[in-house]
Amino acid sequence: MRRRGIGRSVMRTAATTAVVVGTAHAVGGAMDSHAANKQAAQQAQYDSQQQAADAQAQLQQQQYEMQQMQAQMQQMQAAQQAPQPAYAAPAAAPSSGGLSSDDVAKLKQLADLHTAGALSDAEFASAKAAILG
Repeated sequence: MRRRGIGRSVMRTAATTAVVVGTAHAVGGAMDSHAANKQAAQQAQYDSQQQAADAQAQLQQQQYEMQQMQAQMQQMQAAQQAPQPAYAAPAAAPSSGGLSSDDVAKLKQLADLHTAGALSDAEFASAKAAILG
C-alpha cells in the first residue's frame, strides 16, 4: 500500500507543479505584453513630440526667410525712391551778348533729355556746344 500512496503524492506534486508553471507562464506573457504596449506608447509619444519640434523649426525657418525677403524688398524700394542726381543748368558762357531766354530753355530741355537717358554724354556735349556757340 505504501506504493500507491507514494504514487498519488508524486502525482499531486506533479499536478501542482504543472499548475504553478502554467500560471507563471500566463502571468509572464501578460507582463511581456504590458511592457510591449507601454514601450509602443512611449515611442508614439516621442514620435509626436519630434514631429511637433520639426514643424516648429520649419516654421521658424520660414519666418526668418520671410523677414530676409522683406528687408531686401525695403532696400530695393528705398533705392528706387532715392532722389536721382539732377544736372544743374549750365552756366552761361561769357560772351558779349549773353544767352537768350530761348537758348536757356533749349539747354534745360537738353539737360532733361540727358537726365532721362535719351541723350548720351557725347550727344549732350555736342548739342550744348552748338547752343553755346
